[in-house]
Amino acid sequence: MKDISQNSALLPSGFEDLLPPQAEVEYDAIARLMAVFRSFGYARVKPPMAEFEESLLAPGPGAALTSETFRVMDPVTHRMMGLRSDITAQIARIARSRLSDEARPLRLTYANDVIRTKASQARTQRQFTQVGCEMIGRNDVASDVEICVVALKGLAALGACGVTMDFALPRIVDDLFAVTKTRQDDIDGLRHTLAGPVDKALSALDVLALPEAACEYIARLRAVVSGVEAAIAGLDMSAISLTIDPLETRGFEYHSGLAFTLFATGIRGELGRGGRYDIYEGEQAKESAAGFTLYMDTLRQGLKVQETAEVKELSADADWAEVARLQDEGFIVKRG
Repeated sequence: MKDISQNSALLPSGFEDLLPPQAEVEYDAIARLMAVFRSFGYARVKPPMAEFEESLLAPGPGAALTSETFRVMDPVTHRMMGLRSDITAQIARIARSRLSDEARPLRLTYANDVIRTKASQARTQRQFTQVGCEMIGRNDVASDVEICVVALKGLAALGACGVTMDFALPRIVDDLFAVTKTRQDDIDGLRHTLAGPVDKALSALDVLALPEAACEYIARLRAVVSGVEAAIAGLDMSAISLTIDPLETRGFEYHSGLAFTLFATGIRGELGRGGRYDIYEGEQAKESAAGFTLYMDTLRQGLKVQETAEVKELSADADWAEVARLQDEGFIVKRG
């Protein structure tokens, strides 16, 4: 075996080689997720890893990603490019340009790697795979419910246990600051009072004197929660908890309405995030969209290695017809 020095095999912080069997485990999980998403009518797209920064970091989802985006100069055009740090911004660009004439709602899905300039306490990897769905051009309770349900169905297909969907209304904080004399200390106190299971949180929200815009958000949330609960019962998806942390804003910088975070028992960190946002044309919001993203680096913690087929070891000069026959019978064949 060749002696490889430690330095030549060293990878930058936040990057890793995904080795057997974990690489196969992730591939299989992505295939199962995509099968679920396809069954709900979501068509797969594959945006490029790099694009010009004026489109990648455009107003909307892209603008919130500036600090996380690697930038390089294109040696062909001498224009600055960005390496995607999130795929939602690219889906927004595709929807407003190449698929602008397609009928709405437009349902798109993806499974691609992203790369970020820095890690966080919650996510130590700087390169990981995002898998998700976006519904573009529809803004109603039914579309919010569908996005939530598709995310939960995807996690169910992976065997995730004890899933919690934690709802947030990040724009409520803006309304409180704008209309009342609410201070940050008040917000911190309210968060403790309002966060919890949906019944408790919604009851606590009902007794507050809130601005009209905030009340509209809460009414929408209540309708979405009701729809998701009905779907959970109808689809027999047990052991799913719904909670609300209405004043949570971290990670929801570009969201314009309801948002959510996904967790599961036995898995450290967020499984994914989702919610409603606006797609911009220039500086103006053009259409509404809702979607979610699942993080494969987190999900891998809870994925089990699937049983593989029995391996048959043959000699290096084994007949190829024999190899084919064994493979047709479901064996893995190693020749030599």
